[in-house]
Parts: sequence; C-alpha cells; structure tokens
Amino acid sequence: MQTPEEAELCFPQLLNTSCKKHIRPQAEAMLIYIVLSSISLLTAALNLLVIISISHFRQLHTPTNLLLLSLAVSDFLVGLLVMPFQILLTEPCWLLGDLLCPLYYFINFTILGASVVNMVLISVDRYVAICDPLHYPTKITTERVQIWVFLCWGYSVFYSIMFLYDNLKQPGKYNSCYGECVINIIGAVDLIFSFIIPISAIIILYVRVFAVAVSQARAMRSHITAVTLKSSATVTVKKSELKGARTLGVVVAVFLMCYCPYYCVSLSGYDLVMGSSTDILSGFLIFFNSCLNPVIYAFLYPWFRKSVKLIVTLEILQPHSCETNIL
Repeated sequence: MQTPEEAELCFPQLLNTSCKKHIRPQAEAMLIYIVLSSISLLTAALNLLVIISISHFRQLHTPTNLLLLSLAVSDFLVGLLVMPFQILLTEPCWLLGDLLCPLYYFINFTILGASVVNMVLISVDRYVAICDPLHYPTKITTERVQIWVFLCWGYSVFYSIMFLYDNLKQPGKYNSCYGECVINIIGAVDLIFSFIIPISAIIILYVRVFAVAVSQARAMRSHITAVTLKSSATVTVKKSELKGARTLGVVVAVFLMCYCPYYCVSLSGYDLVMGSSTDILSGFLIFFNSCLNPVIYAFLYPWFRKSVKLIVTLEILQPHSCETNIL
C-alpha cells in the first residue's frame, strides 16, 4: 500500500527522482477535458469538410483553393494530432517518456508553422489577384502553387528540426525530474520567424489589397454619370469597401488574438512546463486559430456552403458528383 508521500509522486518507485503530482479539482479537470476535446473535434471536423470539398469537386481545383486545401490539411492535423496530445499535457504527470515529449513539440511546431506560412501564401495569392489581375493567370499557376505548398511544408519541418535540435538530440535534458515534459527554446527567434515576419507580411499585403480595392471602387464611381445608377453604384462601392475592411480586420485581429498571449509568455522567460494553466490557455488559443481558419477562409465562400450540403446529404456518393456545378 502506498504511503501519502508516494501517492503524491508521478512514479512512486522513483522516490528521489520522481516529480510530484499537481492535482486539480475534479470539476476544473472535467471542464478542461470537455472544452479542449470539443475544440479538437470541431477543428478536425470543419477542416475535414474543407478538404473533402476542394478535393472532390473539380470546379474547385484552382491555385487559390489549393492553398486553402494546404491550410485545411495543417489545421486538420492540429485537431487530429496536436490537440489530443496537448490534452495529455494537462495531466498531473507526463507518462509517455522523454523521447515523445520533444517529438510532440516537433510535430506541434511543424504543423502550426505550416498553417502560418499557408496564411502568408494566401495573402500573396490575393495580393496578385487584386493588384495585378492581368498577369495573375500566368504568375499564379497550379504548378507554381504546388511548389509553394511543398516548400511551405519543407520549411516548417526544417525550421522545427533546427529549433528543437538540442531537445531532440538529448530528450529529457531539461527535465528536473521524471514525469515532467520541458523543452528549452529561444523565444526571440521563435517570435521573429513564427510571429513578427508572418504577421508583418500579412498586414502589408492586405493593406495594399484594401488600398487598391478602394482606389478601383472610387475610379469606377467617378466614371458613373447616369443619375439613375448613382445610388446603386454608391451602395455597391460601400459594400465592397466594408467587406475589404472587415476581411482585413478579421484576419489580423484573429491571428493576433490567438498568437499574442503565447509569445508574450514566451518573451517573459516562462518555461513550457506541462499542465500549467498558462501553458494550457496560451497553447489552446493558438490551436483555436486552426478552428477559426475554416470559418475565415472558407465559410465566407458560397461554394463551401453548397458543397457542405452535398457532403452531409451524401450526394457526393452519386456517380459523377465531382462534376457538379457548385460555383
């Protein structure tokens, strides 16, 4: 029978080297499991709908949608792989061994990194489409986008290996006791390459897109002379301006909302200790961005709503359903 002291240890057989358990109240633990599991399932389900839609319907096989597909794959993997392991990190003890700890963070950084880079690529795609529409078909081709996607994932893997090299080389090096999952990272480097550079690129590109869209709308307005068309044209222009501003605001605000807390904690010198409330909250805010991406990038498209209806009603199982006109 265990003594009270042994019951508080992650590994009672290792009295001198085992970590102590940090037990949460049962109600708090249940709330965490329910919320995080729900977000994980929702993230995987929403992004799976995007993947099926773009992959199945031939009308959606465009360069832009290929980027959306890559983004959906990375976000789907967040819900399928990253979030369930993060739930394990909320446990009082890490029971999966020293090797799986840095390996989890490697998968984490790779998938999240690919998600962020995909967002930048989507911004570039929209920038060329709005600012240089005449050359868009020749500049943004399916073959080039496929190369971009390949480089996106390759960069994410390479960056994660370099970033976590010391942790992967000596798993458990930074653990103070058995039952702990701690990695050592350079917060400033991660801040620059995973946050400052991507968000700066997104903001610059979307501001330019918005400016060009507004200038084009004003140019169209100045050429309208018929009095009967003035009111309707003005409404159209205003809707276009508001839609551009709303899209820019949603993209930037959601990204900042989800990523800022984590990087503020990282800059404060806080160690990524498993199970801490700060770690859980800041980590899942980033993961929640993967849940919101399908809403931001896909749910705003009418074709997605139609394709979801066809998927849910199982009409995609009909012969030649891939040729369905959903645009």
